[in-house]
Amino acid sequence: MEQQNKPLTIKEWALDDRPREKMVSKGVSALSDVELMAILIGTGTTNETAVGLSQRILTKVGNNLNELGKLGLKELTDIKGIGKAKAVKIMAALELGRRRKSTEVLHKKQITSSMDVIELFQPMLADLPHEEFWILLLNRTNRIIEKVKISEGGFIATVVDIRKLMKIALEHNALGIILCHNHPSGNHNPSDDDVNITQKVKAAATTFDIKLLDHIIVTGNQCFSMADNHMI
Repeated sequence: MEQQNKPLTIKEWALDDRPREKMVSKGVSALSDVELMAILIGTGTTNETAVGLSQRILTKVGNNLNELGKLGLKELTDIKGIGKAKAVKIMAALELGRRRKSTEVLHKKQITSSMDVIELFQPMLADLPHEEFWILLLNRTNRIIEKVKISEGGFIATVVDIRKLMKIALEHNALGIILCHNHPSGNHNPSDDDVNITQKVKAAATTFDIKLLDHIIVTGNQCFSMADNHMI
């Protein structure tokens, strides 16, 4: 009987095809998403290399890292070959990427446009399965003082306590504020409730000589600025 060929192990591959060796010799930017994932998860299964397993994971999400970032522990461990340890590594790596992006913007120059705010909040909020409401606190020159989560809720909406919001702004001596929340549904357009809460916050802020500069709605693909659309 003819013996079936077994798949090569990574150690049996050509050096240029081994992700770790390739990164050391050519630099991390030379690696594909699949190869980076393979380094991250470390090992494959009895019948599948780490690269093969990584290819299957990325294929599941249409080779879209944003979609990968939306998978939770259960969704990842449901993939054959991915146990809890590998799933946790993947989630931790994606979270580090989000935090790096947010940190870069947080310590950036002053806020000059809605895009500056989107760059800060989209990595944080776009992949969440629930809604979160945040406030960005600014000084007189629109430099960031702090960002604070006001509340979080379900898939459809979250409750915003305006008194809590204003208390936080006053405690930080903010002279400008920007609101931001996400729509897990993927619809970036503001709802009637979004418009109403914006007007209420604007009225409350004006009482304390604090300026509401914008309200940003975040989704995975598009974002909406009320200021850019003349709604503030």
